[in-house]
Amino acid sequence: MSTLDARRKVLKEALTDADDGVRLAAAGALEQLEALMGLGQVLEALKSDNRGQRVKAILALERVASPRVFAPLMEQLKDADPDIRAAAIQVLGKKKNPKTLGGLVKHLKDPHPAVRVHAAEALGHFEDPRLVPYLGAALKASDLELVKSAVRALGALGAGEAEPFLIPLAKDSRPAVRREAVRALGKLRIEG
Repeated sequence: MSTLDARRKVLKEALTDADDGVRLAAAGALEQLEALMGLGQVLEALKSDNRGQRVKAILALERVASPRVFAPLMEQLKDADPDIRAAAIQVLGKKKNPKTLGGLVKHLKDPHPAVRVHAAEALGHFEDPRLVPYLGAALKASDLELVKSAVRALGALGAGEAEPFLIPLAKDSRPAVRREAVRALGKLRIEG
């Protein structure tokens, strides 16, 4: 019996433990193990010519807790298909690995509008005040959805450094931008 099979057996047995917490933990651990064991298949699906399969494979990588997922996800950022880039950006944002920040920031200037929006949203998952100037620059875009996403991301970051970017937007001519700006201002940490 391989070590993975032995681990799976122990986790399956723990699903019948008398303690609710142990059963819940075993279910989560078993799900992680199954995802890790299927990593090879998922990585192979990334090479498919079928766009739908590739998007599903990218989204499946979100459930895999392994450093082996980052290089393939970063590679997808170079794909010509904007849906592939957008899916990879979403997953990378949720995984919050600081080593992926450079690749995500670059996509704030992606040629496809939806990819730019997803990049701004993804950056909001990171708690890194160094992102404020990049998201602040995106506020100058003519694309309303990008501006709203950048404002939400600045609010999610919670960094006080975002305040000078957000205050003027509270008087923006677009009601949707004003709404997002005042929400974001309420989320900023108070410094000092």
